Amino acid sequence: MYEQVSHSLLNRILDELKPEIRKRDLRHFYTRLGANFYAIHSLFHQLYGDRDDFERQMGRLVEVLANQFIKRESALKKLDTLRERDHNWFLSQEWVGMAMYTKGFAGDLKGLQNRLSYLQELGINMIHVMPILVCPKDASDGGYAVSNYRDVDKRVGTLQDLQSLSTSLRQRNILLTLDVVLNHTSNEHEWARRARAGEQKFRDYYYIFDDRKIPDMFEKTMPEIFPEISPGNFTYDEVMNKWVMTSFNNYQWDLDYSNPTVFIEMLDIILFWANQGADIVRLDAVAFLWKKIGTTCQNEPEAHLILQMMKDCCQVTAPGVLFIAEAIVAPVEIIKYFGEDAIIAKECEIAYNATFMALLWDAVATKNANLLNQGIRSLPDKLDRATWLNYVRCHDDIGLGFDDADIIQAGYEPSAHRHFLVDYFTGTYDDSPARGHPFGRNEKTGDARISGTLASLAGLESALESNDPKAIQQSVDLILLLHGMIMSFGGIPLLYYGDEIGTLNDYSYREDSSKAQDSRWMHRPVIDWEKVELRHRHGTVQQMIFDGLQRMIAVRKTIPAFADYNNRELLAVDNPHLFVFIRSNPFQLNDSVLVVGNFDSLPQSLTLGDLGDRGHFEFEQLQDLYSGASPYMFKDQLVIPPHQFYWLRPMSV
Repeated sequence: MYEQVSHSLLNRILDELKPEIRKRDLRHFYTRLGANFYAIHSLFHQLYGDRDDFERQMGRLVEVLANQFIKRESALKKLDTLRERDHNWFLSQEWVGMAMYTKGFAGDLKGLQNRLSYLQELGINMIHVMPILVCPKDASDGGYAVSNYRDVDKRVGTLQDLQSLSTSLRQRNILLTLDVVLNHTSNEHEWARRARAGEQKFRDYYYIFDDRKIPDMFEKTMPEIFPEISPGNFTYDEVMNKWVMTSFNNYQWDLDYSNPTVFIEMLDIILFWANQGADIVRLDAVAFLWKKIGTTCQNEPEAHLILQMMKDCCQVTAPGVLFIAEAIVAPVEIIKYFGEDAIIAKECEIAYNATFMALLWDAVATKNANLLNQGIRSLPDKLDRATWLNYVRCHDDIGLGFDDADIIQAGYEPSAHRHFLVDYFTGTYDDSPARGHPFGRNEKTGDARISGTLASLAGLESALESNDPKAIQQSVDLILLLHGMIMSFGGIPLLYYGDEIGTLNDYSYREDSSKAQDSRWMHRPVIDWEKVELRHRHGTVQQMIFDGLQRMIAVRKTIPAFADYNNRELLAVDNPHLFVFIRSNPFQLNDSVLVVGNFDSLPQSLTLGDLGDRGHFEFEQLQDLYSGASPYMFKDQLVIPPHQFYWLRPMSV
């Protein structure tokens, strides 16, 4: 869009670019910059327009975009062009991801490169290599307390190792996802060290206060993220004799995005990693980017402006790169991180579907889909050109952030129901086979979250201890059911490393003083590759889970109806144990897949005639696409075995 004020400024900025920039071939850069500059200028002005140095900061921003475009290698620029032409490429059903800690999965980046054939064997074609940047040894928050944003931690390799991995992944058509931690740095980062040394420029990068007056005002409304291990939101720094905002851990200093220099620094870092070969950048803790007294300091409108501006700027320099919003917030808020009042994603193309994850675990504990169905109905529609990241487990705890209104609608009392779920998954509840542990228990509110691996939460650990074949099979079925839901729901399914072979809780973290107080380390395993080899031995847990997921992934990739074009219809059925929805092929009429999941430990049935004319499933002989077999039928009823799922299509299609 042409607008005189912004483009007059752009002309002045371009005239003042350094000669070494102007002499380069910047044709594509100028085209994209011109197309996006009005939006960038408008957003930058909303945030920083009252500053005397506004024009100088805008000039610095354009210089960063140009420099990173120049540094972007030709292979990545070619990918940018291809993805601009096929702008819906990431909505395809062919993408299946896995998140992993490099050290836990393969030791280091070279080891990961050597394990790519294993990932391809499973069918994975997108990997989230969790934080690999330089962090302090004993105060890293699992990699999310960064002390150097531009280098790889020597414990997992070098920048050259990452570049080699990135090249190998592109050759195999596997997407690479890397983290950029936006909200905070380690207190050992150079910026923090220079702030401690008294440099005002770097003190302005953070929220630093002389006394407790303003921090106490913030504390009145800011929730505690880690009440057990790091209570409060401010930490006293003895070197400076000042208080620093530390929303997460006391060694993670919150960045102050009201300072445009911070925004430009972090944008430069995002583009730096895009240029190392990241196809997707996971933006960590995006809900926390703007702080205001009298609020929770989460989900503020300015945080969305920052993300919109980051996206517009990335589209100038690296338009083929996608953003993931790591915002584990209420459903009504999470949808905003795609961008509001739009069709295409104005902020992040991908967001974690934490609501769906938590609702699935609720269905496991209650053995019914009441809250699952209610919660999904309340989940706002996403944008057409955006997608969910659907997952069962991740490196973090399980939060129970359901909407209270949905819990009540499902027939429960909110506080009591959440306490039941914590008791169930920590094994306190009678007859629960789960072996999780509480995390982040807040003694003031009684709230808690849940740690544990998928297999241990699903009862496999207790079943193996008791050597009960029936219980083992039930746990395996439950693990496959949960994955069957995320594979078919709509979006990119994201597996968590170790879950593909039923990895159990790792209790060795208790022996490490730097980890012992954080139960999340029990589900951040070091993979036992001897156990991985058991996937080839028939009848082992590893073989049953791996083969089931391998088949599931392969079948998913052949079903166009599983592409994510807002082509899902949730169905209300009389049986409360069932989660039922239809996925329609956006490219072919009368091609639909009926997805049915049974969360009960007993067989359940569904009367196909109750579906009406949706897909005409009641008139056709059906095939389960996952197993290849015809489903169990009793008269006009579909019978779903305990903890099983179907992906059904009429055989005539």
